[in-house]
Formats: sequence, structure tokens, C-alpha cells
Amino acid sequence: MAYVSSTLSNLLHQTAFLNLTWGNYLMIAVACVFLYLAIAKGFEPLLLVPIAFGMLLVNMYPDIMASPEETSNGVGGLLHYFYLMDEWSILPSLIFMGVGAMTDFGPLIANPISFLMGAAAQLGIYMAYFLAIILGFNGKAAAAISIIGGADGPTSIFLAGKLGQSELMGPIAVAAYSYMSLVPIIQPPIMKAFTTEEERKIKMQQLRPVSKLEKILFPIVITIVVCLLLPSTAPLVGMLMLGNLFRESGVVSQLTETASNALMYIVVILLGTSVGASTSAEAFLNISTIKIVALGLIAFAFGTFGGIMFGKLLCKLTHGRINPLIGSAGVSAVPMAARVSQKVGAEADPTNFLLMHAMGPNVAGVIGTAVAAGTFMAIFGV
Repeated sequence: MAYVSSTLSNLLHQTAFLNLTWGNYLMIAVACVFLYLAIAKGFEPLLLVPIAFGMLLVNMYPDIMASPEETSNGVGGLLHYFYLMDEWSILPSLIFMGVGAMTDFGPLIANPISFLMGAAAQLGIYMAYFLAIILGFNGKAAAAISIIGGADGPTSIFLAGKLGQSELMGPIAVAAYSYMSLVPIIQPPIMKAFTTEEERKIKMQQLRPVSKLEKILFPIVITIVVCLLLPSTAPLVGMLMLGNLFRESGVVSQLTETASNALMYIVVILLGTSVGASTSAEAFLNISTIKIVALGLIAFAFGTFGGIMFGKLLCKLTHGRINPLIGSAGVSAVPMAARVSQKVGAEADPTNFLLMHAMGPNVAGVIGTAVAAGTFMAIFGV
């Protein structure tokens, strides 16, 4: 009888119920909210479902993220090895290759002024950087946090790893991916607040056709120019342009298909679950996390604002030929930010079609955020 009671007692003490803190229960609740938003509301489910489930797992079984030094048998937890590929910048770079293989750069080539709108939307990054310094973060931490303003999760993870901010990588990544997922909620109020009804109704002329040669030369030229100026951007910009070259060359359809589908989805699973698993209650529930989440929201709002205001300036300079709404797509959430520009424009005029015009600043924003990351790495000598 004593053996039975002892066995039952051991089993009871092995359950999570007796080992969880209030913080773990809070994070489990947050994970469930994220799952609800992803599944019921359709907010970027490819990102939120794996992130939320990783968050759920680590707060019930923390050892799933344990390093080999923390375990009795010298074997780390499953998601620890996934997370190492985040720290080593492998998964973010592969994500960029998949994005490149899925994206048509034609709208950016057809309307090069989109580069300027993409650059203007990086305002949030630099605003967040200085605010983070004011709030007490050191320079490298502030730089890693500020990239959230580009609404670019892979670049946020990449820069945090390169600048040695692994302890902040979880909150930074979750904030970046959360704001990417919430683009349809966060952006429209800002867009409507800083544009008039007449501006939102502006119809833009059809983009010129882009030749195959232009599409092939574009990733090659961009890689040479950007990587010569900022060699540290090569893992991101290089993989982005390699994926796009696969797509546009027309001679490696198998590689295009793999990069944009099978490989992309595998990487999303690994990256999403490992990012979510970095949000244990012990690591996530602290004042630094609250600051990071707040700074991320401010950065994202200012990025949207910067793109919109530059769009308004171009609208004036071109005598109403550019709809300012496409400037908000200068953040890097591809293609969701462009879709939001289309949606808000269509609300003002159902016959207005802005999607392809917005894709130019949207793609430029991806390049701009990578350049911003490379600039910070150059500043800190990484």
C-alpha cells in the first residue's frame, strides 16, 4: 500500500499543476488568445499558430527549451535546437529567401519612387531607437528593439542575434510578429487620421509593363549595390534577392517551388514554435518586456505615419497622381500591409485598386528594414 501511495504521489508531483506559477497560467491564457485570433479571426495564422503553440508548450513544460547544460543527460530540449537556428541567423535568412521567391518586384521596378516611401516608413525604427535609449536600454539593445518598427520579424530576430541580445530575442520577436499579424487593426486608424477622404479616393495610373530582363537584373544589381555599401546585410538581402532570382530567371522552377512552398513552411514552423517557446513566464514577464512591447507599438505607428506623410508629400508634388495610402505599405509586412492599403482605399471608393501600387513601397520596406539592420551592425562594428 505504501508503494502505491508513493507511486501516486510521485505521479502527482510530476504533473504541471503543482509546478506552474501564476505567470505560467497568464502566458497560457495569452497563448490561447493568440490561437483564437489566428484561427477564429484569421490574423496571420501561419505565424500566430506556431508562435502561440510554442508559448503554450514552454509554459507547461519549460524543459522543452532547456539547453544541454541544464539537463541531467546532457541532451537539450527539442525547441532549444530550433531556437539555436534563430540565434545563428539561419532561419531568418531562409525566410527571406522564401519571401523573395514569392514576391513580384515588378511594381517597385515600374515605380522607383516607391523606394523613397519604403525609406520614409523606416521612421519608426529610428524613433524607437532613441526612445529605447531614453528608457535605459544600451545601444545594441535599443537597436535590436527598434527594428520592430519595420514590422519585420525575421530581421528583428537576425539583428538581435547579431548584436548579442539573445535574452531580449523572445520579447522582440513576439512583439514584431504580433504587430505584423495585427496590421489590419493597427494601421487603418492611423491611415484615416492623416489622410482626407479626397486623398483616399485618388486613383493611380496603371503601372508600366516591366520586362523580363529588368526583373532578372534587379536582384543582381540590388545585391551588388547594397552588399558593397553594407556587407553585413548579405545574409538577408542576399537571400531575398536569390529567392527572387530563382523566380524571375525562369530556369530553376524546382528551386522556386521549394523555396516558396515546402522550405518556407518548414522554416515558419521551426521559427514560429521556437520564438513562441522563448516566452516562458520567467523570461517574458518583466518590466523590460513591457517596455519592448510598448516601444514596438510606438515604432510601428510612427513607421506607418512616416510612410503616409511622405505619400502626402508626393501627392502634392505630383498634383494628386499618388494616393498617400500606399505609403503606409512601406513597413515590411508583406503582403498584408499592401492589402490594408487596398482595403482602406476601397472603403473610400469601391472601384479604387491600389494593391499593385502598394506592393512597390511594401517590397521597398523589406529592403529598407534590412538596410537599417545593416546600418546598426556597421555602427556597432558587428
